[in-house]
Amino acid sequence: MVPEKVLAAVRTGPERTEFREFDMPKIADDSALLKVEVAGICGTDVKFYSKPPINDPVIMGHENIGIIAKAGKTFTQRRGLKEGDRVFVEHYVGCMTCEHCHRGDYRLCMATDWRKNPDGIRFGYTPMTRAPHLWGGFAQYMYLPWNSVVHKVPDGLSPELAGLVTPMANGIQWALFDCNVGYQSKLLVQGPGQQGLSQVVTAKQAGAELIIVTGTNKDAKRLEVAKALGADFTINVEEEDPVERLREITGGEGVDVALDCTAGAGVAPLLLGLEALKRKGGTLLVQQETAEFPNFPLGKLCNKYVTIKCARGHNYQSCEQALQQLNSDRLSLDLMTTHRFGLEQTHEAIKAVGASGDAIHVSLMPWM
Repeated sequence: MVPEKVLAAVRTGPERTEFREFDMPKIADDSALLKVEVAGICGTDVKFYSKPPINDPVIMGHENIGIIAKAGKTFTQRRGLKEGDRVFVEHYVGCMTCEHCHRGDYRLCMATDWRKNPDGIRFGYTPMTRAPHLWGGFAQYMYLPWNSVVHKVPDGLSPELAGLVTPMANGIQWALFDCNVGYQSKLLVQGPGQQGLSQVVTAKQAGAELIIVTGTNKDAKRLEVAKALGADFTINVEEEDPVERLREITGGEGVDVALDCTAGAGVAPLLLGLEALKRKGGTLLVQQETAEFPNFPLGKLCNKYVTIKCARGHNYQSCEQALQQLNSDRLSLDLMTTHRFGLEQTHEAIKAVGASGDAIHVSLMPWM
C-alpha cells in the first residue's frame, strides 16, 4: 500500500536540513514512483551541501536505487519493467530527442544541464519548489517522469552494493571509454575515494599493468582498500615526494594515464598528473573545475603531446557494465560500502563523507 504522504530531507541552506512531508504525486500513464532503498552520497553532495549552487530548497540525492512502487502502463512497457522491480535511476533527465540522448549520452543534454538551463531537471539538483517536488533520493519516494533513465538491477545484487553503480559507471566511463585504459596500461589515480577506487577496479579488470594510487594522511585506510582492490603501489603525498616516488616506480618512464579524482584539491593534482605522464603521448583526465590557472605549463603539455579529457559523468553503456561488474564475485567490492545512515541522519551522513578517512561510499537508507 502506497501512503498518502512522503517524508523528505530538504536542503534549505548551507549545511541545513529540514524534514518536510509532501503529498504523494499522481502517477500518469507514462510516469512512475520509486520507493527509495539507497541514496548514495558523494563528494559533490558534500560540496553543494556546504555551498549550495542555488538558493532554492532542494531534495538532494542523485545515486538512487529503489523499487518501482507504482507505474503507468506506458512507463513499464517502454522499459520492460513491472511494479516491484529493483532499479537504478540515473540522475540525468534528458530530452530524449537530441543527438546526445539518442546515443545514450544524456549527461551532455541541455535539458538536464541545471547549470546553464534554468528549466533543466536532474535528480538531486532540481528545486523542491518545482512540482511534483520529489526530485531527489533523500526521501522515502521519488517521482520518475516519462524521460527518466532506469536500469534493472541484476537479481541477487543487494541494494547497498548496487548503490555503488554511479561511481563504478564513472570509473568505466573515464578510464575505459574516455582514456582507453586497457591491457598493459600504466596509470596514476589521484584520490582513493569512491571515484578513485572505481577507476582502480575498472583498470584492474581491463588488464592494466601498473596502477598507482595517491592519497594523504587521512586516506590511510582508503589506500589499504586500494591495494586490496588491485592497486600495485600507493603513495602518501604528505609523507613522500610523489614525483620522485613515481619516477622510482616507473623507472623514469612515467604512466600512460593520470586520473584526477581528488574532488577539488586545487591545481596540485593537475601538475602532478602532468609530471607523472610518460615523456610523450599520455592522457590527463581532469575532474574538478579550477576557476583560474594563470601559470598552467602549456609548453610542457604540448611538448609531451598530452591529451586532456574532462570527466563528465557516465553514459548508458557504462551504467549497464557497472551493474554487471558489481554483480560479479571477482573483487571484494563490499570493502567500499562502509557507512549507512537513516533519513533522519541526513546531515551526519553528508558530513561523514567529507570528514572521515574511513568513509568511502556512504548509503542513506530512508527506511532504515
